[in-house]
Amino acid sequence: MELVEILGYIGALIVGLVLGLIGGGGSILTVPILVYFLNFSPIVATGYSLFVVGSTALVGTVRNIKKNSIDFKTAIIFAIPSIITIFMVRSLVIPNLPEVIFTLGGFSLTNSLLIMLIFSITMLLAGWSMIKSKNVISEDTVKQFDSSHYFAIGTQAIGIGALAGLVGAGGGFLIVPALVLLVKLPIKKAISTSLFIIAIQSLIGFLGDLKTLNINWEFLITFTLISIIGIFIGLALSKKISAKRLKRGFGYFTIVMAIYILFKELF
Repeated sequence: MELVEILGYIGALIVGLVLGLIGGGGSILTVPILVYFLNFSPIVATGYSLFVVGSTALVGTVRNIKKNSIDFKTAIIFAIPSIITIFMVRSLVIPNLPEVIFTLGGFSLTNSLLIMLIFSITMLLAGWSMIKSKNVISEDTVKQFDSSHYFAIGTQAIGIGALAGLVGAGGGFLIVPALVLLVKLPIKKAISTSLFIIAIQSLIGFLGDLKTLNINWEFLITFTLISIIGIFIGLALSKKISAKRLKRGFGYFTIVMAIYILFKELF
């Protein structure tokens, strides 16, 4: 086993640790590790990321089912449009992206560059959301659910599904605020419900890759299992460490990483 591969697996453990400690951010680390450490193409990395994120979220979902902390009705309403969108993006859009999107002068926008640019912008939004989460989400926002918000929920679900399909992200930093502000779920139930949605949409989105990607199952399952081990370690540590401070710190780290990816890809 080469040093780079060992570092990649250490990265998998860190992915799980982050998920266990702060309940999100897995894909933010998974895609860069796969692209920059293990030299996978962005298209393959985003597909693999969906499997890793979906599988690890599924572990958390099983834990939340035992706690009865998931609003399944809301999850299904949100998940259906999101699942359809992410599956279509992975099975129809990604495989048919041209190698070069357009050329302007000496600059060529390739499909790989486009994916990494969208991913870095997503990281910036996710990092900002983590830093400002205390202002975005509050228990004070919880009121009676208004059924007129179904259209807004569906629209957001489609947008999140499209984004998740493109960059291999679960989209928890967008789903949780939507569930709190639109569906009026209490924050803890929103986080548990979001994890369930992420598990379903990510794994079904990955199914769209089965016919288009040559998947290295041995590597992918090993990476995922190490990540799941990291989750349990992270969950144990989270009882002793302030999750709020960690989330804020990881938010700043995410923004720095996003700027690094933008610089690396463009220059």
